[in-house]
Amino acid sequence: MPSKLKYHKNYTELGAVYQLVLPLSLEGLVPDDDSVRLLSHELEDLDYSLLYQAYSAKGRNPVVDPKTMFKILTYAYSQNIYSSRRIEKACRRDVNFMWLLAGQKAPDHSTIARFRTGFLAEACESLFYQMVRRLNQMGELSKETVFIDGTKLEACANKYTFVWKKSVGKWEEKMFWNIQEAVTLLNQEYVQSFCISKGSRVQDLQKICRFLEQLCEEEHTVFVHGRGKRRSRNQRYMELFRRFLERQTVYDWHTASFRGRNNYCKTDPDATFMHMKDDHMRNAQLKPGYNVQIGVDSEYIVSTDIFQDRNDVWTLVPFLKTMEKNLGFRYLSVTADSGYESEEGYTYLRERKQKAYIKPQTYEKWKKRSFKQDISKRENMRYEETTDTYTCHARKKLKPLFIKKQKSKSGYESKVTVYECENCMGCPHKEKCTRAKGNKRLYISKSFLEKRQESYENILSEKGVLYRMNRSIQVEGAFGVVKNNYEFQRFLLRGKTKVKLEILLLCMGYNLNKLHAKIQNERTGNHLFPVKETT
Repeated sequence: MPSKLKYHKNYTELGAVYQLVLPLSLEGLVPDDDSVRLLSHELEDLDYSLLYQAYSAKGRNPVVDPKTMFKILTYAYSQNIYSSRRIEKACRRDVNFMWLLAGQKAPDHSTIARFRTGFLAEACESLFYQMVRRLNQMGELSKETVFIDGTKLEACANKYTFVWKKSVGKWEEKMFWNIQEAVTLLNQEYVQSFCISKGSRVQDLQKICRFLEQLCEEEHTVFVHGRGKRRSRNQRYMELFRRFLERQTVYDWHTASFRGRNNYCKTDPDATFMHMKDDHMRNAQLKPGYNVQIGVDSEYIVSTDIFQDRNDVWTLVPFLKTMEKNLGFRYLSVTADSGYESEEGYTYLRERKQKAYIKPQTYEKWKKRSFKQDISKRENMRYEETTDTYTCHARKKLKPLFIKKQKSKSGYESKVTVYECENCMGCPHKEKCTRAKGNKRLYISKSFLEKRQESYENILSEKGVLYRMNRSIQVEGAFGVVKNNYEFQRFLLRGKTKVKLEILLLCMGYNLNKLHAKIQNERTGNHLFPVKETT
């Protein structure tokens, strides 16, 4: 009778003995022109002092050297591998990852996750900009213009856990009046003088709760629970104001989490609900996400940042400040689409002597016949500079009435001139011209119009046409590669800091792949794509 087969954890005991085949080194298994060799070379000479500072001087040494771990993580993001478990699997099976390890033990997925979210958090941005400056030293950057664009990426959060500021304010206000009524009854029954103010609701409620707790202790109040049990007056008031205090604490937490936004997500409080682009079924959904901004020069991503604003217009100035601070130099010009147009942006660029190549928001509308025939538009009215008046379709004058000051979300102050028509009563064109009950008014910022005209002339120039074409190729192409080729459409981590870490790793992988492609295609040193001549 044959013996019963016994399995072991070591599977080599179950198979035949294979002869050892040379070479043992992985050096011969990695092609000479493989991108992993370029990645290792480019990341080798970076300054990792900030990364090593994250490790404690006490205790045992890490399983894998931090520099090697950074190389592995960057290479993983360049190869569409984002999960820590998939990275661990690649370190055990993929030749390129084994080559990067150089004989070191493959890290566990928990080690990879801890390194990514903990040790690397403070040093990743520094390492990214070190690599960008290295590209600049090698002559890969033009330093002439930067192409800026943004996209919205879905956060790692539940889309049904949103909190709206308007709703919170409504229910908080309703509860405030309920508290006022309860406090009035409390003062009458206990002969007290408690009051609740909007600025110190929590403190006032805590004071009332302490009073009731002391009263219950002095009177030896017995708390009863369950159906059919009659609660005492002290217990009723105690439970009521405790509920008020708990709810008010929650409302205060919601208010603090908004941070100037209209909503936030409970799963990831840093995420904002944004309208994502339509899917293949043309369904535009409201999902928690982040506004990702990148700056591209010579096909390389030279700067990136994460914003919680849904509108790109508020991201331009802080993005340029961050980019200039980290790169150490200032671009001669900035090229962006119409979503970034604002008087604040134009002013910021002019003060720093940077040329604006920003397409006006009405650029495409100006070309349409419907816009040219719209008599309500300022552009279709005749302006007389000497008298500072506009002439409408009915040949009536719109004169300056007053100048008002407006402050933007960021605090920028602009002057708006208000023009009013002399008389719109009985005008046959009024229905097409204005919906106002009185006379038609125009709200015009002269400074903004002057800067817009300058930017408009810039984009129509020969260089402007070249920049606009390259913007659509380079920066929009970069997002296309990230979303489609790299299949990165949703963050894995939560929180603005960790999300920015993911984007930095992704941009580093993108830049190294782009450098590899340009070297192999002998395109290094090329900055702009030429405009094709039409026949």
